[in-house]
Amino acid sequence: MVRFIVRRIGLICITLLVVSVVIFVITELLPGDVAAMILGKEATPQSVERLREELGLNRPAYERYLSWIGDVLQGNLGNSYAMKLPITDIVGRRLRYSAILAVFAFLIGVPLAVATGVWAGVYPNTKLDRLVSMTALVGISVPEFVTGLLLMLLFASTFHLLPSSSIILPGVNPLTSPQILIMPTLTIIAVLFAYIMRMTRANVIEVVRTDYVRTAILKGLPMRQVIVKHVLPNAMLPTITVIASNFGWMLGGLIIVENVFAYPGIGQLLLRSIENRDIPLLEIVSLIIAGTYAISNLIADLSYAALDPRVRLG
Repeated sequence: MVRFIVRRIGLICITLLVVSVVIFVITELLPGDVAAMILGKEATPQSVERLREELGLNRPAYERYLSWIGDVLQGNLGNSYAMKLPITDIVGRRLRYSAILAVFAFLIGVPLAVATGVWAGVYPNTKLDRLVSMTALVGISVPEFVTGLLLMLLFASTFHLLPSSSIILPGVNPLTSPQILIMPTLTIIAVLFAYIMRMTRANVIEVVRTDYVRTAILKGLPMRQVIVKHVLPNAMLPTITVIASNFGWMLGGLIIVENVFAYPGIGQLLLRSIENRDIPLLEIVSLIIAGTYAISNLIADLSYAALDPRVRLG
């Protein structure tokens, strides 16, 4: 098991190194001059050249990459071009906000989706199963921004139960105002529930039809025991991958949800860094998102290995 973990961590390090090169190359290929965009209307040939020299933009690309990745490995993330603040402070606060939103959606959406998928898989083709499956199809088909706008129309404009936006004032913890988290959480859960429920249902139906599950039922074992000991350990293997990938998406793919509700998380920060050509901030946020996906996949691999010894032995 130790060799399995070490091998996976080594692959993650190599993956993140490759991703860092790709991120740097993409930022280099973005159109426009960063120094000119920072200066805006005050840009002159002399001021642009002076700022380029000050920021080190006139150095060769390979030197700037080695300098950047070396600083990152030492924990020095640099400063934001647009905000003139240390990136550690900016990203730390935004990442905490996104993590709170993601954890809320994860803790509510995943157990609900798994439980519903197991029930629908054990009792397929019932009226409730068809209703749940239809609801899941709608959740997958409707884009997040449409779901968010519908929730705002319903809960904010029509019934006036919730605030229409999730703006967080400086120094305020979102946990002290949980009402601002409800609509973004429901929007995320709509997609999260659909994917995980459908995957769980399909896996449970397949496992329930196997010979060893039928044998356990014929032996007279209680259905609850059959589900817990025989169905779930085998049916959850593919579902774990979906759960892990969705957790990475919740931190890295919240751009739409956070911008619909004006929630100041890491997704909104990524969009702002692209709009402002804030290259150091864009590189760090992109690397954090890639790292989140890599770590979530590592957790999925470890869960696979815990449930199926053939994975870690192979």
